[in-house]
Amino acid sequence: MAAVQMVSAPEVAPNLEAAGRLIASAAAAGAKLAALPENFYIIGRHEGDKVKVREADGQGPIQSFLSEVSRKNRIWILAGTVPISCGDENRIRSACMLYDDTGRRVARYDKRHLFRFHQGSENYDEGRTVEAGDRPVAVESPFGRLGLSVCYDVRFPERYRELGDVDVIFVPSAFTVPTGQAHWETLLRARAIENQAYVVAPAQGGTHASGRRTYGHTMVIDPWGVVLGMQPEGEGVVLADIDLAHSRELRRRFA
Repeated sequence: MAAVQMVSAPEVAPNLEAAGRLIASAAAAGAKLAALPENFYIIGRHEGDKVKVREADGQGPIQSFLSEVSRKNRIWILAGTVPISCGDENRIRSACMLYDDTGRRVARYDKRHLFRFHQGSENYDEGRTVEAGDRPVAVESPFGRLGLSVCYDVRFPERYRELGDVDVIFVPSAFTVPTGQAHWETLLRARAIENQAYVVAPAQGGTHASGRRTYGHTMVIDPWGVVLGMQPEGEGVVLADIDLAHSRELRRRFA
């Protein structure tokens, strides 16, 4: 699998170009699934910029791009989040979407836990522009049972227990630098260990046009909590092999 790190711009088109290039690189390296970070399509200068590019469920340029690129590269794509319209015209659903290698969408998960953080000049309240989802999502795939989550969800271990046994957990994110330095790796390794599952965590990693800095450190972690690969900052792809026999053997030992 490939976890893709980006430093997304305030315009959709260059972000789709970058995502397409990185996915093609992952596919050429042998990856069968590539996971994109949260908000891969845009990190705007203002909080409401993502609302302006929202799409109806099942149609729109971002979703068409994901379907086309997965089919073209014959690779599964986990799209960190896509801005989907909801009943409130001032907000969106941050939808994590999974596409198979024929371009067909096979799962959608709407981020349930919305980020709020205040420290010095950094102030975030995701609830102003995002409507929370209300149900867990796990899906069967050729790579085992996949559990979907987004960013701030990682702080709520009970939500992963709702998924039951999963082989791989996805945590596409755009962590801030202060919270990332303090907790990112610790939280990811904890979710891997307690669920005896691989964790694939693609992230935003750098300084964006608004001046916002994201923590990066995209990583893949095995069910024993071992970090298999990591990209500290900047664009890049982290590749790692997923061994389902390894995770299932761990579960058998601890049963």
